[in-house]
Amino acid sequence: MTSASTAIDAGTVPAPPARSAAASPVRGWFSRHARSIVVALLLLLVLSPFLWLVQLAFRPAVDIFDERLLFVPTLDGFASLLQGNFLKSFWNSLLVSTLSTAFSLLIGVPAAYALTRWNFKGRSRIALWILVTRMAPPIAFTIPFFLAYQFLGLQDTVIGLAIVYLTFNLAIVIWLMQTFFEAVPAALEEAAWIDGCGVWQAFWRVALPLTAPGLAATAVLCFIFSWNDFFYALILTRTNAITAPVAIVNFLQYEGWEWTKIAASGTLVMLPVVVFTVLVRKYLVRGLTAGSVKD
Repeated sequence: MTSASTAIDAGTVPAPPARSAAASPVRGWFSRHARSIVVALLLLLVLSPFLWLVQLAFRPAVDIFDERLLFVPTLDGFASLLQGNFLKSFWNSLLVSTLSTAFSLLIGVPAAYALTRWNFKGRSRIALWILVTRMAPPIAFTIPFFLAYQFLGLQDTVIGLAIVYLTFNLAIVIWLMQTFFEAVPAALEEAAWIDGCGVWQAFWRVALPLTAPGLAATAVLCFIFSWNDFFYALILTRTNAITAPVAIVNFLQYEGWEWTKIAASGTLVMLPVVVFTVLVRKYLVRGLTAGSVKD
């Protein structure tokens, strides 16, 4: 008889083969944290260009192409920016982007509300033509803008650049805010009318607060589009209204590329967008995901 038969006859069951004591806890830990590990790896992959740029900004100029990850950080790159005109360009970008975003919201939000709530002939055509303005490439408007600004004296001015950014941000505001206003029940505004509110009072006190997440998401997108613009700023500015993206190109000279200044200025250019997004992140997430699930 075999040993197994002997064990069964004796009334005992042979014990299963022993598992590795360390394999089971490790496998369990990985199964519990698999999603977090994947998210961390994807996040590291997405952020790697930004992290590389930031570490390059703090790296000494003599070690700019050194492959070693450990180095003594320095602020020489940022200090060199303070000695030039980059801060003026940075301020121009901040001012132009803020003005363009404010003007776009001031004009586009009431326009989107009117297109959503008021029924009139040709409403759908107007909305379509507003979207068409975003379909043409920027170079198609360069010569008309250049000649018009030269005639009006708006070339190389902050207000002139803000008006140009208004032309493409306005379409974004109207189309995005239309979606958010359509999600607000018209019965709420009708109840406000019964309570004595006018049309614009109902808009200001009822419709606008309910679309705050969408308003935040739209504002962030308008600010980012204005802040990152390079083409219009390159064509329509010279010295007074030059923006940060154009100023960075000035560090690419025939004698050589100033990599430390490029990395430091690139890091500074990212900061306002990051700070603005963090401040409104709660509304931004709600606004970008609104309408993704239908009741």
